[in-house]
Amino acid sequence: MSRIGKQPVALPNGVTATLSGQTIEVKGPKATKSFTATDDVTITIEDGLITVTPRGKSKRARQQWGMTRTVISNLVHGANETFKKELEIRGVGYRAQMAGNVLKLNLGLSHDVDFAVPEGVTVTAPKPTELVVEGTDKQLVGQVAANIRDWRRPEPYKGKGIRYKDEYIFQKEGKKK
Repeated sequence: MSRIGKQPVALPNGVTATLSGQTIEVKGPKATKSFTATDDVTITIEDGLITVTPRGKSKRARQQWGMTRTVISNLVHGANETFKKELEIRGVGYRAQMAGNVLKLNLGLSHDVDFAVPEGVTVTAPKPTELVVEGTDKQLVGQVAANIRDWRRPEPYKGKGIRYKDEYIFQKEGKKK
């Protein structure tokens, strides 16, 4: 039994869901999103609750059960609110600024990095050393934040680089003479 899959997804006020075959469409104040589930699960909408049940007892059906429920939950949350990832930039001379739809990063490389922000995601730089990635698609927000972080990952000796806001970086001790 999937502990996550058993839980129904509640629809908050202002969010509606329609089901046609295996495709569920969620409309809310922020966005309209859809998801097509595999034939291994059954989706039902009753009394403002979306429930997912597996078809059969195969391993694939049980895997799809929890995954489908989580994706639907993220659709409902994204239609009502935005997902947010916060990044910090640490290092002497490291900074970021937005120029239209392009994020300009100075990360100690021989050139400045121009990161084109994809559609559906907004990136803001409230301070030169802070970035906020927001959007209605959880997967896309996480992927954009990970792509930005990949330009200069935090290193373990001084901690310089781009890190998530609450990320802990284990500091190594340097060489001793």
